[in-house]
Amino acid sequence: MIPVTQIRKGMAIRHEDAPYVVLAVDHITPGNWRGMVQMKMRNIKTGSSTQVRFRAEDRVEALLMEQHEMEYLYDAGAAYVLMNPENYEQVEVAKDLAPDFSLYVKPNTRVFLNYCDGELIGIDYPTTVDLQVKETEPGLKGATVTNVYKPATLETGLVVQVPPFIAPGETVRIDTRDGAYVERVKSS
Repeated sequence: MIPVTQIRKGMAIRHEDAPYVVLAVDHITPGNWRGMVQMKMRNIKTGSSTQVRFRAEDRVEALLMEQHEMEYLYDAGAAYVLMNPENYEQVEVAKDLAPDFSLYVKPNTRVFLNYCDGELIGIDYPTTVDLQVKETEPGLKGATVTNVYKPATLETGLVVQVPPFIAPGETVRIDTRDGAYVERVKSS
């Protein structure tokens, strides 16, 4: 049993005798009231989502999770096909489990599959990915870093805001946690 204040997004917990994966955590401290923790959770068995509010002093049972490193191979229509690089076993993952997967992950990228009680509950992407800019307004000569950004469409179809000096054909690093531009990747 751990305090609810230690729960983070992606963790698996048992609530009302059912296993849940935590989708979002919000710590609420309203003025002179006692603190609360509000969580959005998805039931691992049924797939239904719910929001639950706990008192800050409540405790919940954390479930053990397993992580397996996999390599993304290809899109198979309704699923993504991944391969275990150690034994070459292939696994199909339903697209609804990771709706933004194809925006960040290219073939041959390593990801981690998260399992709880033998059931697949989520996919962890690399923290950053390098993607090529396919379409954007032309770069400005002499432009330096400013707080002005322009939209750019990347090779996976993801649209991000980039600085004005980024041109089509360049490679940029994107943070997969929030989809934000990090930096331009120098070509070697």
